[in-house]
Amino acid sequence: MFVGGEIDPSKVEIFDSSTVCLLTYSRGLAIIHWKERRKGGLKIHTKMLLSSFVPDFIHLTEAACNDKTFLGQLNPDPGTVYVFDKGYVNYNMWDQWTEQGVFYVTRINENAQYDVLTGQPNHIIEYANGGIISDQIIQLKTSETTLEARLIIYKDPVSGKVLKFIFNMFSHSAYTVIQLYKYRWNIEVLFKQVKQNFELGWFFSDSSEGIKTQVWVALIANLIFTVIHRQVKECELFVTILSMASNNLGSYVSLLKLLKRTTPTGPERNIRIMQLDMFNNQQGGAFENLTKPS
Repeated sequence: MFVGGEIDPSKVEIFDSSTVCLLTYSRGLAIIHWKERRKGGLKIHTKMLLSSFVPDFIHLTEAACNDKTFLGQLNPDPGTVYVFDKGYVNYNMWDQWTEQGVFYVTRINENAQYDVLTGQPNHIIEYANGGIISDQIIQLKTSETTLEARLIIYKDPVSGKVLKFIFNMFSHSAYTVIQLYKYRWNIEVLFKQVKQNFELGWFFSDSSEGIKTQVWVALIANLIFTVIHRQVKECELFVTILSMASNNLGSYVSLLKLLKRTTPTGPERNIRIMQLDMFNNQQGGAFENLTKPS
């Protein structure tokens, strides 16, 4: 289903960053990694398609790294819409994207300076209980470039907050763009899922490579279990699948079969199908036993 009936979700990319506090575990004591204390931790820059729930690009930096530098790591595709928050303000990059046919949707900073080229605010009756306050074409004031963009000021009917969205999609409906930005929060759900279900509260290495390795292991594990979660038609909870996997780490059993079948068969309940028995040279191991006829 197209967003607002106008935009294909497979052409929408969302990106954001999340900071992980670096606590290392050494000799039974939790300590802050001294090299990263001033930096505040590790920052995970992540990009994913709106139509999926798995990242397609990840970049790790120190927490002190400015978010907008991440834009230089991207290789934007013409026709794609990139949705991000106002921490990625880079007028020069936005100008280049507009020339290349790349679209963006974000929020404008409160201290941004601009001139209104076209458009007038709506009457207060139209947005008193929520709605579009104004839809204007503006010119941002910068010393390096002249950037024209579209600015929508919107009053949320639920919270009453006034939000300002800036983008370079001049022919799309204002409500379509607002809905696009609302979907940006999907990536926050991804960050929450990774941090709550995988071990990123403590680090077992105080080296840069060791810390990054633990982060990559957590991200890869999240990807694997997300694929498994989608293959289970019974719609088990994500945390339930993780719990079942952790409780069967010593068993040679297909997790998908375990999730899809309510009662395991006799061979699957065989206590000999254990990792400790796989490399038993005297008896051939579990793999050989499974292939032998009964």
